[in-house]
Amino acid sequence: MVKNILLFIVCFNFFFKNANAQNAEDNPKLVVGIVIDQMRWDYLYRFGNNYSNDGFKRMLNSGYSFENTYIPYLPTYTAVGHTSVYTGSVPAIHGIAGNNWYERSISKKVYCTDDSTVTTVGSNTSQGKMSPVNMWVTTVSDELRLSTNFKSKVIGVSIKDRGSILPAGHSANAAYWYDDKEGKWISSSYYMNELPAWVKKINNADEVAQYMSKDWNLLLDKQKYLQSDNDANDFEGTYHGQKNNSFPYDLNAIEKKEKYAAFKTTPFAATYTFNFAEAAIENEKLGQNTVPDFLAVSISSTDYIGHRNGPNSLEIEDAYLRLDRDIAHFLQFLDAKIGKEKYLIFLTADHAVNHIPAYLNAHKLPGAVFDNKSFVNQINDAVEAAFGIKKIILNSDNYQLYLDRKAISHSGKDANLVKEKIMEEVRKFPFVTDVFETQKILVTTIPEPLHTRLINGYNALRSGDIHYIIKPGYFSGSSKGTTHGMWNPYDSHIPLIWYGWHIKPGATHKEVYMTDIAPTVAALLKIQMPSGCVGKVLQEIVN
Repeated sequence: MVKNILLFIVCFNFFFKNANAQNAEDNPKLVVGIVIDQMRWDYLYRFGNNYSNDGFKRMLNSGYSFENTYIPYLPTYTAVGHTSVYTGSVPAIHGIAGNNWYERSISKKVYCTDDSTVTTVGSNTSQGKMSPVNMWVTTVSDELRLSTNFKSKVIGVSIKDRGSILPAGHSANAAYWYDDKEGKWISSSYYMNELPAWVKKINNADEVAQYMSKDWNLLLDKQKYLQSDNDANDFEGTYHGQKNNSFPYDLNAIEKKEKYAAFKTTPFAATYTFNFAEAAIENEKLGQNTVPDFLAVSISSTDYIGHRNGPNSLEIEDAYLRLDRDIAHFLQFLDAKIGKEKYLIFLTADHAVNHIPAYLNAHKLPGAVFDNKSFVNQINDAVEAAFGIKKIILNSDNYQLYLDRKAISHSGKDANLVKEKIMEEVRKFPFVTDVFETQKILVTTIPEPLHTRLINGYNALRSGDIHYIIKPGYFSGSSKGTTHGMWNPYDSHIPLIWYGWHIKPGATHKEVYMTDIAPTVAALLKIQMPSGCVGKVLQEIVN
């Protein structure tokens, strides 16, 4: 009898331990989301000859790539992209209608992460008065916290505040971003009252000053850069007051008061971000928990460089070659710290980018820049002449016009006639292909996929009254450099690679969407989808 009892205890312990081990393997120890700001899908291959074997190529060869991943809404901007990746939702539902929008309830323009109720933690500036309060839904990282009774740790890291705050979600343990006035990592009182000692140590080391004391030169011999235009040209912007726009860039020559801001527009800011992410993993013991932890990393410098120099520049090619090495180092760190096959990564972008119009024109391709201020003034003048209403447009953002509804009402004029007049004037501009009232998007005769993307982007409380569509290759902005924001493939076709825990090598050209990322992470972790999720689970990953 005693022998039978002992045998039962031994067997029970054996099966119990094995069950626990199996449960531990049912989830990755750490989930890492990497969003590369402004990364076009074709950058994976255009610069591939000079990539190392351990960065992008390692992820492509050993991970699963969705080669036809698109953004399913307008406008294609940073705040909207980061929010949509982590919520699986669209502006119509998650509330982040742009980087900025006009908030009618308070009659002023609002920045996506503004929060006057919180204070900066870590510096003496106002750059920490930020939180996710304007986001209406949960993120997949919020759902992870909920599903583990808030035992999972969630941290966001980015040079840009919106690249850290929105992905980390409402219930994050911390979100950190860069104060470009003091050159420090900061946070807000929404998350904490004081920076952890390890963050203070990094700030006290003033690594930014060290980066900015040297030149930014090409990583490789110039003849190896085969995908770039001539270094010095009239298409690109100049670098923080320097007269030239070609290598090498003497970072030490930049005025001291501008150095911290200039730093974020160098590729070294990406290295700095990954180093900080590694420090967060080390010091917060991410991946050492009994439940999965989540780290949201966004690389911002690629966006700043891309805006200034464009996708055909030596600067952007060099930035991606350096980024490739940063990713390689980060993967090696995760291998050593978390363990191979024990972490899950998805790598994507918040949006892509247009070519510089002047560059396109030089090669007989269509494109141009228009001045938004002149555009708005001409419409205001026409409406005043026709109806006597002054400055009918309160705000122009995201290729939308916000009208002064009170002025229309007080004038006694028919609101429909006023809107028709505005749209008549908008149609006169040669760069406009269509214009319509945002409230009538459903019945507007616009082809797919644009029609659905307009519907997904329309937020009844935060979108404008009039939306206009511009020709491919055109945008509102500076004559130097480039931007993004539209539905076209150059703005909406982004990379998506899954790598690590339970991911089998492969690729597909099936069309999928940015909003499919969050529900797929949720399915892998066996947790609920975010509260506003409209995306679908990617079967190639979960199966």
